[in-house]
Amino acid sequence: MAKINVQNLEGEQVGEIDLADEVFCAPVKEHLLWEVVVAQLAGRRSGTSSTKTRAQVKGSTAKLFRQKGTGRARHGSIKAPIYVGGGVAHGPHPRSYAQKTPKKVKQGALRSAVSLRFGEGKMVVLQDLDLGEIKTKKVAELLDRLGITSGLIVDMASNEMLALSARNLRSSKYIATGGLNVYDVLRYETLVVAQSAIKAIEERLMP
Repeated sequence: MAKINVQNLEGEQVGEIDLADEVFCAPVKEHLLWEVVVAQLAGRRSGTSSTKTRAQVKGSTAKLFRQKGTGRARHGSIKAPIYVGGGVAHGPHPRSYAQKTPKKVKQGALRSAVSLRFGEGKMVVLQDLDLGEIKTKKVAELLDRLGITSGLIVDMASNEMLALSARNLRSSKYIATGGLNVYDVLRYETLVVAQSAIKAIEERLMP
């Protein structure tokens, strides 16, 4: 099994733990990373763009001029798309951009993402993330001590102090183990994980 050092909040090594090879040493499949990130970003699109068709715009319903005898092209409505103020042909309408991604694909992509960070040496395991109080400065100082400028901090959802302390960080982010996702792992340079969260991640991603 792979091993990784465990550090305390002062950045000192206090031991090491084993990591499941199936989760943290899995093959990095770039096509899965691409597929899941595209799906995640597509799901965030609001899809609220809207235009009116000729049936929805205001305007006279009278025929513009008689059908024959004028020498002009036949027209039946001032609301046709070719007229200023008329409807829009083939314009956007509210829709969902969400893509359905198979559960195993998302699971495999997340394994690839955490394995990529571990393989690059950009994963840090901390003995605990108990701050004792809600204070953003404490989290910022911790990241500075660890030499991290952009980090995704992962801990159990029960650590509310950490969640509240990290929410105003400019270049780092806290996320609970249940919300760990491919886009955020790839977006931030370093993965900072509490020792207690390792087991939860392994249980979630074990094939």
